[in-house]
Amino acid sequence: MHEGMNLKLQGEGNLKNWIKTLKEMEACGNALAWCKGYESLAEAWADCQRGDWMLWLLGKLSGKPESVSRKKLVLVACQCARLALPYAKEGELRPLRAIEVTEAWARGDEGIRREDVRKAADAADAAADAAYAAAYAAYAAATSRISTLEKCADIVRDYYPVAPKLKRK
Repeated sequence: MHEGMNLKLQGEGNLKNWIKTLKEMEACGNALAWCKGYESLAEAWADCQRGDWMLWLLGKLSGKPESVSRKKLVLVACQCARLALPYAKEGELRPLRAIEVTEAWARGDEGIRREDVRKAADAADAAADAAYAAAYAAYAAATSRISTLEKCADIVRDYYPVAPKLKRK
């Protein structure tokens, strides 16, 4: 729900309350247009095949960085991030290490701080730059992209089987 955030929708006056809330939260226009086909967030959540949209919404609602709810979301995002590991250059372990350190932090493992997560992420960024071109080429293929988003949506629903409650601004 993050791309094209300020798209003006046709028939905006007829939006359901839950969709109005998503619009106020600056959900992308594509997600808002897709949501118009559903009577409730619960119905849309159950049918959504865009894990990125689901993670975006949960991120907006998950609380402060050190909260239990945020750490749960981080674990879910790490599982989704693992879907990209096959695109890392053979022998390149920095992305996997970043995911593992982040998971350890989110689980509350002894001795892992947010600073450790940041350092691992910085190291993974260098590897990600190199892997991004290859991953993007594979991800851009429609079937691969759709499959990855669907797998991510299933992972999200494993942890969050019920749609989150929306908070109005």
